[in-house]
Amino acid sequence: MAELTVKNLEKKASTISLRRKPRWGETIIQGLLFFSGFFSIFITLGIVYELGKEALLFFQMPGVDLLATLTTTEWKPHVNKFGIWPLLTSTLMTTLIAMAIAIPLGMGVAVYLSEYAIPKVRSTLKPILEILAGIPTIVYGYFALTFMTPLLREIFGKDVVQIYNTGSAGLVMGILILPLISSMTEDALSAVPRSLREAAYAMGATKLEVALQIVVPAALSGIAAAIIVGISRAVGETMIVAVAAGAGPNFTFSPFIGAETITGHIVRISGGDLSYDSIDYNSIFALGLFLFIITLVLNIISQAIVRRFREVYE
Repeated sequence: MAELTVKNLEKKASTISLRRKPRWGETIIQGLLFFSGFFSIFITLGIVYELGKEALLFFQMPGVDLLATLTTTEWKPHVNKFGIWPLLTSTLMTTLIAMAIAIPLGMGVAVYLSEYAIPKVRSTLKPILEILAGIPTIVYGYFALTFMTPLLREIFGKDVVQIYNTGSAGLVMGILILPLISSMTEDALSAVPRSLREAAYAMGATKLEVALQIVVPAALSGIAAAIIVGISRAVGETMIVAVAAGAGPNFTFSPFIGAETITGHIVRISGGDLSYDSIDYNSIFALGLFLFIITLVLNIISQAIVRRFREVYE
């Protein structure tokens, strides 16, 4: 009887095909996903190609010298002065001011939401905080001009703070970037295994010690990535600086004086009537390529930091 059963099972197994059957639905979905990734890469390469092609025309124009562009401090294309430092210093100032606001506040909010807030409070506060990221940046620009600038003029004096200044633009940019950093940092803190917290509590650590000495170091890779993304966001911000920072390149390190950032200059120049292949027209693409290189370097640094610290904690 047992031999008969075994023979029947062997006969059934021989009739079952072990070949992989085609699943056309999964194949179509896989193809769409591949096409999406390929299309994104293709668009990026197209943007880089156009930026590089037009920027090359700028550096081939008479009077344009790459070394002088990187070392001089006057940006006046109409008189063949192409020093990028007035635009670059203004961009760096607004970015530093923004990150000085966004990093500590964002870290504090993230630690509170991750370690202290009860689930009901967290589910209420986080969406409210992220509403800030949905406000149009032009609104932030006029908020900086009509609220932050008068506030700074009242505090430091109207003879010290100009109506257009990089300080007010940087402060409001910090408010704009705050939800980005806090959200990404809170996600990184929440991803830390619960066992690390419980082990620290078992050894007698307080809640603050666990948060600052255990959870934050363990989530350092995600926190670093959030900061780098915030910096990239600040460097590329346009409307706030275009409205509140000032018009016209100005080589200054004072946050109370009007100056023009790279993105603000691009907006102002592109708003006029520019003829193709003119100096001003080609300079827009050269500045855009310069911004692209800055953000690319920041992303490379971010990936290196994430890989470095992930090896420690995984």
